[in-house]
Amino acid sequence: MLLPVRTSRGRRERRLGGSIASTRRRFLVIALLLVLGVAAVYGQTGRHEFVNYDDNVYILDNPEVTGGVTLTGVRWAFGFHAANWHPLTWLSHMLDCQLFGLWAGGHHLMSAGIHAGNAVLLLAVLTAMTGSLARSAAVAAVFALHPLRVESVAWAAERKDVLAGLLWLLTLLAYVRYTRRPGAARYLATLGLFALGLTAKSILVTLPFVLLLLDWWPLGRALPGPRTARRSWPSLVREKAPFLALSLASCLVTLKASREGSLPMVNPDTATAFGNAVLSCVRYLGSFVWPLRLAPLYPYPVAGIPREVAAAATAALVLATAAAFFLSRRRPYLPVGWLWFLGTLVPVIGIVQTGSLARADRYTYLSMIGIAAAVVWLVGDLAPRRARARAALAGTFAVVLAALAATSFAYVRVWRDNLSLFEHAARVTRDNSVMLNNYAGALRSAGRDDEAARVLEDAVRADPDFCDARLNLGRTLAGLSRHQDALEPLNRALLCFELRGRKAVDVAATHAALGNCFLLLGRFADAEWHFLALLAIDPASPEGRAGLREARAERSP
Repeated sequence: MLLPVRTSRGRRERRLGGSIASTRRRFLVIALLLVLGVAAVYGQTGRHEFVNYDDNVYILDNPEVTGGVTLTGVRWAFGFHAANWHPLTWLSHMLDCQLFGLWAGGHHLMSAGIHAGNAVLLLAVLTAMTGSLARSAAVAAVFALHPLRVESVAWAAERKDVLAGLLWLLTLLAYVRYTRRPGAARYLATLGLFALGLTAKSILVTLPFVLLLLDWWPLGRALPGPRTARRSWPSLVREKAPFLALSLASCLVTLKASREGSLPMVNPDTATAFGNAVLSCVRYLGSFVWPLRLAPLYPYPVAGIPREVAAAATAALVLATAAAFFLSRRRPYLPVGWLWFLGTLVPVIGIVQTGSLARADRYTYLSMIGIAAAVVWLVGDLAPRRARARAALAGTFAVVLAALAATSFAYVRVWRDNLSLFEHAARVTRDNSVMLNNYAGALRSAGRDDEAARVLEDAVRADPDFCDARLNLGRTLAGLSRHQDALEPLNRALLCFELRGRKAVDVAATHAALGNCFLLLGRFADAEWHFLALLAIDPASPEGRAGLREARAERSP
């Protein structure tokens, strides 16, 4: 019986095949652990409720969405709504309503499932680009379990974050395939995924910039030096021209949508806007390292930022940038990760202000991937090569990861209902008039009107120009039969709404509240005037008609 001759080449092929199979098994095990980790942290959201913080706009009070996937709904999704243009996000919410109705747990678990898929995709993308499964797994685990991700995953209205993340990572995976074996079909597939991602959230406009960074490291498509340079930077930029064109179009559409929307705005001067931008970058990094006292909204510093604080934050960012480039020759992942972080924040950092918030944790959903990758690769390079040291490092990372998961689990619990979320936000932030107003609403729903009135007084002190808080304070005081006390905040709210050109429905609601207060105070002429003003806005208002009849009946002899 003749035996096959074992050649050295055959042994190498068998070893290579075994290595590939082993790597695949380890990849699948790590992917399963990532999914289980996300399930352990976010599985509780199956028992959560919707919250009165955009969930009503995106789902509860939106008949086009609650009606499920319909032809009319699909057409509607491609319009400008909620100061945004993100048709894929609307379609995703419609699909949830088709599958789960208004069971909030189903909507939450769908977001958690997409986030788990994103963690696995990030593992696949980094492994494909770098060839390092262990380091890629560390970055994916931090991404999956870090508390900064909670807002994007546990908040139903923020489906656009996880959905845009899914398309971002799919685009990167397609791009890696294209760079390995260039071709028109693979290029168009990458471009198509990118275009689809822009319909989920405009944050993807920065992706062409990230692709150029990845050409530097780890793909090595434009390394310095005549021997290693595969393509010149100009040719790589030209390659991204269609992507850049789509980004520009998305920026223009987003600006148009925000102008046609009704977002509350602040108009800071240049110094305040710049100071907030640099300080927010520093605070994002601080939250990455020490993710405590997180909140769904951080109020904009209307009073400004001290010059010395802005100068210190600017100096810190400049020094960090200089250090990253100084070390770039041996550690190119440092400038790549750092520029990934800074570059992806540009659309949401407040240089062009599109809201009243200073910063938001959800803005870091994609940007912190760059910081996590830079840190993991740096620690991996600096760590000793001895097995015992490597084991100690792995143990330390496991402890850190467990702490992040525990902190995330606790923060996810905060998002379970209105009262829990807004009480937490009011406690961990200062002068947060929006969260105080929402907290008062949750207290009123729980029948705790006395506490709600005190919270609303704090909201008005924090922002005297916050019309909604004044209206709600007046209503709450009226509900406590303090009608005379309710007149001042209601009159101020009416003036505020009229000066700011707010919606007629807000002005009508204020007239109704004032009319009812004057009725109960026996000031029937004043009550009649306000009910007439209400009917001038809404002639079919049952409250206006009934109030006007009562006021006139009481005035008649």
